[in-house]
Amino acid sequence: MVKMKSKKELKDNYKNHEIMGGVYCIECSGNGKFWLRSAQEIKTAKNRFLFSKSTNASPEMCMQKEWKQYGPDAFTFKVLEEIKKGELQTAREFKEDLNVLLELWKIKLDSL
Repeated sequence: MVKMKSKKELKDNYKNHEIMGGVYCIECSGNGKFWLRSAQEIKTAKNRFLFSKSTNASPEMCMQKEWKQYGPDAFTFKVLEEIKKGELQTAREFKEDLNVLLELWKIKLDSL
């Protein structure tokens, strides 16, 4: 028999889970165009993208033209870099770190 977790256990598990943010890229193979983004929860961003593909709904308005032209199978989600939120780091500080990381990736990709 499976034991159900109490609300307190579930709450504690949520509070103590490791938060992984990062920078990712959504790329269209039809024309090589890509969009760089950052997310405080990289798994959530990927799940949102996969849901968009499964429902044939463009993840963002800026991608809609390419989405309609090439279809959802032409799009891929690539994690470029992940960072772990520090235990004492506030959500705001973590978001600032992600913004800096995103800018560094923009510079890196512009120089290629």
